[in-house]
Amino acid sequence: MKKNIILRNEIGDFAENKDTAKRLRIGIIMPALLVGDEVIIDFEGISGATQSFIHALISDPIRDFKEVAFDKLVYKNANNDIREIISIVYRYMQESLVGNDSDQTGSER
Repeated sequence: MKKNIILRNEIGDFAENKDTAKRLRIGIIMPALLVGDEVIIDFEGISGATQSFIHALISDPIRDFKEVAFDKLVYKNANNDIREIISIVYRYMQESLVGNDSDQTGSER
């Protein structure tokens, strides 16, 4: 099954409200990923986004669901600036996950 989030209906034309990101993350994204659904986040009509909004929207799903989140989160109609912010958050989260795995491995030795 697919869940569609049309951001313009939730936030207007600029994605900056972290409370809205949190509401979407907790209410739609996390439950959908939990059952293996694809989540399409549609940025049509969104001119820009803050890094803090994108981080609030997707960092917990990436941390909690790892590969499932990488496979099931889809970003539709995002402009180049928004895609770059999404990439930055993904890189940061990947580095964070690798660091956590190293820390856990190191503490078990």
